[in-house]
Amino acid sequence: MNIEDFRDYCLAKAGVTEETPFGPEVLVFKVGGKMFALTDIDTFGSINLKCDPERALELRDAHDYVLPGYHMSKKHWNTVLIGTGVPLAQLRELIDHSYALVRASLPKAAREAIGEGTGIE
Repeated sequence: MNIEDFRDYCLAKAGVTEETPFGPEVLVFKVGGKMFALTDIDTFGSINLKCDPERALELRDAHDYVLPGYHMSKKHWNTVLIGTGVPLAQLRELIDHSYALVRASLPKAAREAIGEGTGIE
């Protein structure tokens, strides 16, 4: 996956916006105003993704390309290294999981405003 594919994949999900709140080099994707994915625009060497805490630990134990979230809550975020063997299907599933977690945490009115679809097609 390259950065254009990553961007397109994230933006195809219901209610997603992109921003650069940490400066022009960090691309952040949000649903309902909450972050679910971020990456360095210049290098695209990794993606930070929200993750269920138990699953986050399992993924880190099972895969060298999954690390505790860089500059994020280590309990709730993973950093996935790009170009290190992560299968495309798994990367998409990790993005979907992050999106679904954040979307589910939104207030009911915000979820309803986004629509019925999960954005995970």
